[in-house]
Amino acid sequence: MATRNTCIAVYPGTFDPLTNGHVSLVRRARSIFGTVVLAVAKDTHKTSMFSLRERVAMAGEALAGERGVVVEGFEGLLVDYVKRRGAKVILRGLRAVSDFDFEFQMALMNRRMAREIETVFLMTDFKWLYISSTIVKEAARAGGDIRGLVPDAVLARLCERFGRELP
Repeated sequence: MATRNTCIAVYPGTFDPLTNGHVSLVRRARSIFGTVVLAVAKDTHKTSMFSLRERVAMAGEALAGERGVVVEGFEGLLVDYVKRRGAKVILRGLRAVSDFDFEFQMALMNRRMAREIETVFLMTDFKWLYISSTIVKEAARAGGDIRGLVPDAVLARLCERFGRELP
């Protein structure tokens, strides 16, 4: 008889905003790990369009009802957060080879700081290869139709932010 997987994976990011590519990765990871924590980072080298509170709220709304998925914000060093959460896995998504260089460096640095924590990479679903939060924001800012690229909760917030009616 198979036992239930109790491994916790932390999927960190800015999620500014959450895209359907992120949601797809969470759902796929959920089939592997017992719990997936979507950890929305407060501290980032990027300038965020949405506040931490807004990003957590949008992600929470988009992933509401997903069993085994938790959404929360965090600040500080990722490996410290992962340890506090009782997780052993950092989950990262890859869209293209160009993502790998940065992600590989970060994984090695995290490994140096916390050898007991593993980084697991999942390739994005092919239909989301071209999607990034940055591209979605730029398309929305320019008046483009982003329906189907982001969850409804995110679409509503982006339309509100740019003073547009929902499509």
